[in-house]
Amino acid sequence: MRRHAVSSSTIASIGYAREEHLLEIEFRNGSVYRYRLVPESVHRELMAAESQGRFFNRKIRDVYPTEQVD
Repeated sequence: MRRHAVSSSTIASIGYAREEHLLEIEFRNGSVYRYRLVPESVHRELMAAESQGRFFNRKIRDVYPTEQVD
């Protein structure tokens, strides 16, 4: 999945696979996580958020099934 760099103090890049509803986030510490069942609208809101880290903490973290990518 192709990720796009973002300007965030906690998130380095974000990718989204529309057909699979799969969100992939690379954090500044180098860890990468995939979030399943994420609606496209949530991805759009994340990309447009003034603070992507804050949006992630409120709307994505602990909401969607998650797996760490090696």
